[in-house]
Amino acid sequence: MVRAFPRVLFDEAHSESWTIRRDVAEAMNPGHPDDNSYARAAELLRRLGHVVTAHTEGAVTPAVLAGADAFVIAHPSGDRWERTVDSGSPVFTAEEIDAIEEYVAGGGGLVVLAECEQDKYGNNLADLLDVFGVKVAHATVQDPRNAHNGVASWILGVPGETGREDLLAGARRACFYRSGVLAAPADATVLFSTSPTAAPAGEPLAVAVRHGEGRVVVVADSDLFGDDSIADYDHAALWGNLITWVSRIPAKAAPGAVEGEKRGTAREEALAVFRRLKDAVERLRPLQAKDGSIEGDRDLAVALISEIVEHVAALAPRFPHDEAYLAAVVADFRKWVEQGLGVPDFLDSLNAFHPDTQRVDGLEHLVVFPMYTQNGTTFRYVEAVWIRTVWPEWLAELERTRYDNPLFVPIAFEDFTSGYDTNSAVLFPETVAVRETPARFTWGGIFCDREAARFRRVGRAAADTLKLALPPDAARLLESQELAQDTFVLWDLVHDRTHSHGDLPFDPFMIKQRMPYWLYSLEELRCDLTAFGEAVKLEEEGVPHARYVQYAILFDRLFRFPITGDRVRNYDGLGGQLLFAYLHRNDVVRWTDNRLSVDWSRLAGGVADLRGEVEKLYRDGIDRSKLAHWLAAHELVAAYVEPHPASVWARGVDALPTEGFPKAVVDAVLSDEFPLSMFYEALRRKLGEVVDSTKGIRA
Repeated sequence: MVRAFPRVLFDEAHSESWTIRRDVAEAMNPGHPDDNSYARAAELLRRLGHVVTAHTEGAVTPAVLAGADAFVIAHPSGDRWERTVDSGSPVFTAEEIDAIEEYVAGGGGLVVLAECEQDKYGNNLADLLDVFGVKVAHATVQDPRNAHNGVASWILGVPGETGREDLLAGARRACFYRSGVLAAPADATVLFSTSPTAAPAGEPLAVAVRHGEGRVVVVADSDLFGDDSIADYDHAALWGNLITWVSRIPAKAAPGAVEGEKRGTAREEALAVFRRLKDAVERLRPLQAKDGSIEGDRDLAVALISEIVEHVAALAPRFPHDEAYLAAVVADFRKWVEQGLGVPDFLDSLNAFHPDTQRVDGLEHLVVFPMYTQNGTTFRYVEAVWIRTVWPEWLAELERTRYDNPLFVPIAFEDFTSGYDTNSAVLFPETVAVRETPARFTWGGIFCDREAARFRRVGRAAADTLKLALPPDAARLLESQELAQDTFVLWDLVHDRTHSHGDLPFDPFMIKQRMPYWLYSLEELRCDLTAFGEAVKLEEEGVPHARYVQYAILFDRLFRFPITGDRVRNYDGLGGQLLFAYLHRNDVVRWTDNRLSVDWSRLAGGVADLRGEVEKLYRDGIDRSKLAHWLAAHELVAAYVEPHPASVWARGVDALPTEGFPKAVVDAVLSDEFPLSMFYEALRRKLGEVVDSTKGIRA
């Protein structure tokens, strides 16, 4: 199975002076185990979702490293100089060094924590680091003018400048306790260096290096991440950044494989049948009218429907949990033929399909309906979709205990007909052709794999275009489809639930109601701002995906939504414009020197402040008339996003029509009431083709 989070392996087989095992640290140094413990550092990584283990004996071999995405070597030493773990020699053999180099060159990550007076400890880190072009000087830096607690050897590092990825996001303050200095190749990134008043001055203290497909970080002091120091300054954030940055992104697994099932057997045969089903559906499509009825060659339509039924029946044994539904689908197709191929009626099969009662991770469904696809086609064509439920246990637990949402069904594509070769990323029962609308719809499917793939493609292009230096975890989110997919599932769970929670007007915002489009915009934005706030809480509680939800909301809202779709009442686009304008107005995001930057430390507070303004609008709206509430909502948006110069609404209540409410005042809304700013006009020109390329995207 593909892993969303890194597996981090600490070497404790070479007489290291640090251990992630607290009991071992207590045995090593009973009087002050914090001086030898990285247990807190390991726990911090686990809270970020990483799997952290120790290699405690034996050589470092390719087999040992194969299971790790990052490998950490923390100050090996002879016991003359340090208290150490009781295992092995501090000297790595030539074979071990070769194994580590091969591992990094192939995409693995390496973190080496060195020390002051490096040469005396009896290790051969110099030989290992020489492979990567890094050297550790035998020195102890002194800097009385930039020191922690007035101790001249406890020096405050000078942060460096990073490029495409910001390894110092939220981590620009660090103290190096009795540190050496480094020399690194010209293309290395210097993360921290000594100050101009230090001896030696202006020398690297921590560097990041790329080697082959992998990455290496070397730090000239190992104390800053120990149990007694990791809470100092920004050490905890720096530690998380460094490990996340070096860690390998595992290759994406083949899609749709059921656990224990080999490809090329029954599954391949079933997929071949599905392809024949798709072919019959696609040949039926030109014969259908917009309402789904047959207006073309009726004899051909009957033959094609017979093929469809045959293929559905052949596939049905693969989906025993949908036996009743698939039987009803066959019956509805036959009834459609018997009744003359008019407007199709699949109410019976729709009533039999309940993916909401079968939320099992990896469970697959064959879905065949005459339906339109939102953001796809308005024709009720027959569509066939092979889907997979995405319901990991950690998400199921959150839904059970915190975010109850029984209608929510996150799904992923296995294959689909051309109605989904579009921008559609939902499967909703209300799109199905039926004789009467059910009293209540009981589920809604969101294709998290497509949403994640769109986000990754547009987000990466936007970051490159805007020269936005990404924190390592944000960069990992854009690189990992599995991580992005799980992130979207959590975002959608909370967002979807929020539509029915909060200080809502008695008449809720529903898409089918006639009202100015900025009301829809504020409602969608409110749900996203709420999801962001909940993600901040969940991150504090140790839910690993929560940090990534914040990035996903920010990037999709700021980059993709404003430039996606046309400008006619684009309510999702307006929500993104409002978020950007608010954060820009408050200096949380900055556009300077043709480069976008984000003050990550103030981001959560800025989003919370905007959420407060929107929620106040809602609370006050309960006591307002509808027109007064609509006008107040316009004023809130207009405070940050400039309305069209010709806007009637921007001139206030005296300019609005007094007769024919609500139609007249809604008709007074311009199609593009809040045009794109110059920033977004330019971004749209640069990223338009990227956005268009996400139509029908597959993960």
